[in-house]
Amino acid sequence: MSLADELLADLEEAAGEGEGEGGEGEDEEPPIEDVREEPPPDGASDSVKSIAKLWDSRTFAEIMQKIEEYITKQPKAAEVLGPVEAAPEYRVIVDANNLTVEIENELNIIHKFIRDKYSKRFPELESLVPNALDYIRTVKELGNSLDRCKNNENVQQILTNATIMVVSVTASTTQGQALSDDELGRIQEACAMALELSGARLRIHEYVESRMSFIAPNLSIILGASTAAKIMGLAGGLTPLSKMPACNIMLLGAQRKTLSGFSSTSVLPHTGFIYHSDLVQTLPPDLRRKAARLVAAKCTLAARVDSFHESPDGKVGFELKEEIERKFDKWQEPPPAKQVKPLPAPLDGQRKKRGGRRYRKMKERLGLTEIRKQANRMSFGEIEEDAYQEDLGFSLGQLGRSGSGRVRQTQVNEATKARISKTLQRTLQKQNVVYGGKSTIRDRSSGTASSVAFTPLQGLEIVNPQAAEKKVAEANQKYFSSAAEFLKVKGEKSGSPDPPPATP
Repeated sequence: MSLADELLADLEEAAGEGEGEGGEGEDEEPPIEDVREEPPPDGASDSVKSIAKLWDSRTFAEIMQKIEEYITKQPKAAEVLGPVEAAPEYRVIVDANNLTVEIENELNIIHKFIRDKYSKRFPELESLVPNALDYIRTVKELGNSLDRCKNNENVQQILTNATIMVVSVTASTTQGQALSDDELGRIQEACAMALELSGARLRIHEYVESRMSFIAPNLSIILGASTAAKIMGLAGGLTPLSKMPACNIMLLGAQRKTLSGFSSTSVLPHTGFIYHSDLVQTLPPDLRRKAARLVAAKCTLAARVDSFHESPDGKVGFELKEEIERKFDKWQEPPPAKQVKPLPAPLDGQRKKRGGRRYRKMKERLGLTEIRKQANRMSFGEIEEDAYQEDLGFSLGQLGRSGSGRVRQTQVNEATKARISKTLQRTLQKQNVVYGGKSTIRDRSSGTASSVAFTPLQGLEIVNPQAAEKKVAEANQKYFSSAAEFLKVKGEKSGSPDPPPATP
């Protein structure tokens, strides 16, 4: 007995009731029928129905039938008095919302089927029309004849003028081959199925939105009818949703993917339906997690209001959504511009200024001199000349000018007058003293002055004509110079005789 036979025997023993503990099941084994699927007919494997089975499923037909009945009998949802879960339409709304997810997956499968089949005829169309439904509608309109793209009103309703121009130019240069009638028929069948599924999805969205505004009006205002129905379905109803904390509501709809060995950079952990809602996706990526936490907290409050049937007109929902939008705007405001603020006034009072002779002397030494004052003065209505070519605009002002118009002579302040040291004064005076002969050019002396003189004793004698002047200059420098010092004069002795009287 094979392993499969033993497993089936054990399952039959566990399922059987009232049988003894004997090994009758082991002795007599029921025959196992070899169930084999019948091979599909020729060409059926290439049909879209072999991979897309939602359209012909019984679940899809039942849900769509119930939706049509409720829309026909009750155009508006009946008022809910008790718990929302007790309403007859609640289960239909949840099933219809789950059906939209299945329709979305089915449309992706059909789009891939049509893309693979039609790439034989027009392989460039996939990159020119990235949207799935627009691609399917365009393929249905074009078919085998690509010339229809130019002047076709149906194509103009699907694509923009710029896209139509690019598609028409590319279609004229494509290297695709014409499709056979069977291949074109399968593609047209897939296009028709995709468009019917898209219409059914739109019908379901309209129904859910019309009913969610009465079952959970405040929650629908914040998240939208579709997202509100999704989180209600995962939570098990509006009442369980109102009892959940905000951190758990934010994780409703999170997909747990185990990508062992693959990169996880594109996976967003802890992100559910609220994170992918339109309200959160309008923000920049760096603010979406923060926004999802805020929206989940407000959805908790809205769900509690709806579970007690308070605010049926959605007033609380509008207030919560306005608060969310205000915070979103506040987050996206640019930072305020930095303003240059003046330094605050010092707290300590004004210090006492130092006084005294040394401080006054320092102020006099560091004060403006008369030369600087004259250089700082400017004449009215006169064009001044630059002092240097390198420093344009720097002039000497009134310094060195005659006829300034002043009546009185400039008063020189001895305190602020430029000073030189005594050593420097002595050096300058020594430099001015001339030794030896002088020329008539530098001196105003007579031009007949000569160093040769006639004396009665020696006859011709060489003398210095400036010898007398030199003695006078040395005496002046010694006794009357501004750099001269005091000399100690020795007094006469007390016992000396009186000087002789002057003769008349």
